[in-house]
Amino acid sequence: MNALTLPDIASQNARQAVPLEWVGMCGIALPVVIDGQRLTATADAGVSLDDGEARGIHMSRLYLALKVLESQDLNPLVFKKVLQQFLDSHDDLSICAYLRIHTHVLLKRPALVSPLSGWKSYPVSIDASLKNGMFHVELKIEVDYSSTCPCSAALARQLIQQQFVNDFANKPLQHAEVLTWLGSAQGIVATPHSQRSTAYLQTLLSTELQHFPINMLIDEAEGALGTAVQTAVKRADEQAFALANGQNLMFCEDAARRLNVALKVVPGVKGFNLKVVHAESLHSHDAVAESHWNWRTR
Repeated sequence: MNALTLPDIASQNARQAVPLEWVGMCGIALPVVIDGQRLTATADAGVSLDDGEARGIHMSRLYLALKVLESQDLNPLVFKKVLQQFLDSHDDLSICAYLRIHTHVLLKRPALVSPLSGWKSYPVSIDASLKNGMFHVELKIEVDYSSTCPCSAALARQLIQQQFVNDFANKPLQHAEVLTWLGSAQGIVATPHSQRSTAYLQTLLSTELQHFPINMLIDEAEGALGTAVQTAVKRADEQAFALANGQNLMFCEDAARRLNVALKVVPGVKGFNLKVVHAESLHSHDAVAESHWNWRTR
């Protein structure tokens, strides 16, 4: 009995001869290795379909080319090799290849005072393309932090001052009485509002880098912002965090400017587009600021 040849429908001619800018797969589950850490990830893999008469691409070839990502530590060179493999497997169909990896990097962070530590998860995306021989790679990271409103802090201080006048006007001050007052709800009648905030960092990287500067970008961002969200805490850590917030008042504009300065000195970063979002506890809307450097305008 003769074996039948399996049909290859994708190689048929299209009914409409129209080229397509991107064809591929999104949300492919796979493990990846970043800085020696094995992580769960998803991949978006695609190519352009420049031969408008071809009905489709060979998606299985893209899928199989991703296997190298399971064992090799990710770096720009690995991405470039995979993209070139995409094109080699579609030599007669495509001139552009695209690969995006979405994952979460885990970093262990110490508490502010106590010997405790805990893990923090940072969403990370790597977006690479190979178009007409030009390789392009971007790294996107989300960093959470706490922000305390300077205006709210000033208004709270004014209310505390007024309460002090109300309670101690025309009275001789006694140290113990004032100390008790300062530690009571009667004395500290108002507090400024703080909120969890997020910095969205999109960086254009040098293609000559030997590794992705994920940890360095996170460290620089958290250092510039000053009040990164915490993991495991004891009361002493929570008190230290309250002190840090009180001494680190910032509008979203302040946060964006700090990050602009910090990212410019990270080795291998050729440009960036950043956005900070303060999820206001006062308002039902967010406060947002954006900044970019050496970034293409869309």
